[in-house]
Amino acid sequence: MPDFDYLIVGGGMTSAAAARGIREVDAAGKIGILGAESHKPYARPPLSKALWTQGKPEESVWLDLPQGLELLPGRRAVSIEGKAHVVRDDRGDTHRYRKLLLATGGSPRQLPFGKDVIYFRTLDDYRNLRKIGGDRVAVIGGGFIGSEIASALAQNGKKVTMVFPEDGVCARAFPNDLTAFVTDYYREKGVDVRARESVSGIEGAAVVTRTGRIEADAIVAGIGIVPAIDLARQAGLTVSDGVDVNDALQTSDPDIYAAGDVANFANPALGRRIRVEHEDNANTMGAAAGRSMAGARVRYDHLPFFYSDLFDLGYEAVGEIDARHRTVADWKTPFREGVVYYLDRDRVRGVLLWNTWGQVDNARALIAEARAPADLKGRLPR
Repeated sequence: MPDFDYLIVGGGMTSAAAARGIREVDAAGKIGILGAESHKPYARPPLSKALWTQGKPEESVWLDLPQGLELLPGRRAVSIEGKAHVVRDDRGDTHRYRKLLLATGGSPRQLPFGKDVIYFRTLDDYRNLRKIGGDRVAVIGGGFIGSEIASALAQNGKKVTMVFPEDGVCARAFPNDLTAFVTDYYREKGVDVRARESVSGIEGAAVVTRTGRIEADAIVAGIGIVPAIDLARQAGLTVSDGVDVNDALQTSDPDIYAAGDVANFANPALGRRIRVEHEDNANTMGAAAGRSMAGARVRYDHLPFFYSDLFDLGYEAVGEIDARHRTVADWKTPFREGVVYYLDRDRVRGVLLWNTWGQVDNARALIAEARAPADLKGRLPR
């Protein structure tokens, strides 16, 4: 008998969801979670949201796990022998499995210079940032994570400087006029926004840019992640931008599954393969993988959404939120409440629900339509 009926590599939200999904189908099979972090699975979004802005205690991040599960924290899987159904970890221990799930997520992109930069992603990163002395924080990056952590820190009395090469905050995602509004809004909230500025080095606690230096007590970088595919590649699995899976979330080895940030899957609504690095995908895909592993083959065709809070602005977004697309805005109050549609040719590819709530499923349905309506104004309630 194997050590585990179901072995999950990776200790994040996807792993916890997968374990719960397994238990929906198999009440008794032995589940193992092998994770590199020393913690049990926890929710990642509160690290840049609720723990800063809502006064939530740190213990609120822990996720519920089913009975009959063995945690193997602080271990990194280093190799998979698919034919033998064995995973080897960095302590030299081997773990046999019947079904294996890769929920390895990704690792933060890092700068080619500088020490003591907090590449904000984990609970330990959050703890390290909480412990800093002094009020000056330099945030490198103006995208999803950079905008969230800059907002959270500014709301906690920190003197925040943002530096990034784009034209404004979230410029790769938002249309130009919304980017300009959000960037000005950050400045009104006391954030020193250095747009169109490249980082050329880090000297001690100072960020060196093309035009000068940003002195700081802490430096935080949020410049994206790289999917953790090395283990899958070592195992001989098919990889591209992530680990390729079929609609049941199986890899090219039918006894090995992948889900979450690392998985590359075909999405029917968009008509292409995608890889998604957000909470909704981690939870829904993890649960689907767990059910499939346990024998209830699930067809994963979910189009995930994501959300963010930027001071008192908030949004939910579905599909391709890409500023390179043509956009149509339907504002109830300009830049304060409304819907932005992202179009490629004659199809809606993404929907940004700006301070507009309860419309995610309707946005998904609109994206799945073969053609966009002739007039998008009023298509979704604002």
